[in-house]
Amino acid sequence: MGEQRVVERATVENAELIRFLYADHDGVIRGKATTLTRLGQRMRSGIGHTVGMMAMSMLDLLQPVEGAGPVGEVRIVPDPSTFTMLPYAPGAAAMCADLVRLDGRPWEACARTFLKDAVAELAADGTALRAAFEPEFTLGRRVPGPAGGPDRLEPLDDSACYSATGFHLAHEFALDLVRALQAQGLEPELYYPEYGHGQQELSVRHAPALRAADNHVLYRETVRALAFQRGLWASMAAKPIPDQIGNGCHLHASLWSLDGSRNLFHDGGDPHGLSETGYHFIGGLLAHLPALMAFTAATVNSYRRLVPGAWSSAYACYGMDNREAAVRICSPMGDDVAGSTNLELKPSDSGANPYLALGAYIHAGLDGVRNRTDPGEAVGVDPATLTDEERERRGVRRLPVSLEEALDALEGDPLLMDALGPLRREAYLAVKRSDIAEFAGHDAAFECFHHFARF
Repeated sequence: MGEQRVVERATVENAELIRFLYADHDGVIRGKATTLTRLGQRMRSGIGHTVGMMAMSMLDLLQPVEGAGPVGEVRIVPDPSTFTMLPYAPGAAAMCADLVRLDGRPWEACARTFLKDAVAELAADGTALRAAFEPEFTLGRRVPGPAGGPDRLEPLDDSACYSATGFHLAHEFALDLVRALQAQGLEPELYYPEYGHGQQELSVRHAPALRAADNHVLYRETVRALAFQRGLWASMAAKPIPDQIGNGCHLHASLWSLDGSRNLFHDGGDPHGLSETGYHFIGGLLAHLPALMAFTAATVNSYRRLVPGAWSSAYACYGMDNREAAVRICSPMGDDVAGSTNLELKPSDSGANPYLALGAYIHAGLDGVRNRTDPGEAVGVDPATLTDEERERRGVRRLPVSLEEALDALEGDPLLMDALGPLRREAYLAVKRSDIAEFAGHDAAFECFHHFARF
């Protein structure tokens, strides 16, 4: 959809405010809006924006980063193909946007551009990635904390995993969500009440990599807005409630020929149905996983979820339908075995910037394919049940146990640091390390409040 078509559609559908949305380095969805009368002009020129916002933390604390401070300007330029009316906000529409320089060139700190560059790397090798984020979220009410402490999230219900009671209690909200996603061009696939109290999961169909990340931005906004309309609160934070099961956002992906005719991960002759390319891709993911988690499990709060026995993965290994492995080879669907062969990355949640997470995922997997990296043996048991000696023999490592450990791994990973580039990596590391310092001085209630309020 081009600029003229967007303006025509916005006019016909009475869009009075059109939001230009982007994700910052701390995973917060931000943006600005233009009026319908200025939409065409602003699609060409963009909306002015300070460079400092990509050095802003989730606590709205500006970090000292050269090239991303109070001096300097970029433009928020929307992608017309992402235009959608917002069914939860009558009179409003939105587009996902890039951050560009004043002369129109991509800005080195733009997260969406990072993913676009990774997609271009795949295309140079004659391949393309299809992906889907599989989000979980907690539906509940924001209530005052005890003794004047921070607000807390009180779950909507205490139903059992996948229980009919959970369906009943969240039924109207779930229908609202399905309809709102469909109205925006997303294709809901499965819905069920998950393991945690008030926890929901509604997955959407896979899409080309850039569209998958755009979809997740729209998904996050839709879930929260619909909850607000019902006097509820929805949080996709990894651990919004300390003593409850955490919320993941597992990343599913498959690698295809550039013309879309063949899933390069599928091999019907392999015991797990996975091709040599698929195994090498896993090899790349595992080799870079400690650093990759700085993007996929990108908050201080993420590491409350990533513990043994939580089906979130705590060890760097892979296996066939092994939900305690970091990378799961998913059993395919019988009606489309070749097309549905895919990998699931478990240590991933919605506190991540989806463009950075998916872009880094591509760089890691592609590195494995290019270097024919051996992933080792598949693990067919819960890795926590292996002895230390067995894990060492099989190359099964404990994943980072904190954001600080993941950031240290990132700084020691030349591939991902080079892919980020100087400005993006400096800003990203500064923002994330500021989060570590700020939350270290507070208790779990403070941490969980600020995460459920942001994500």
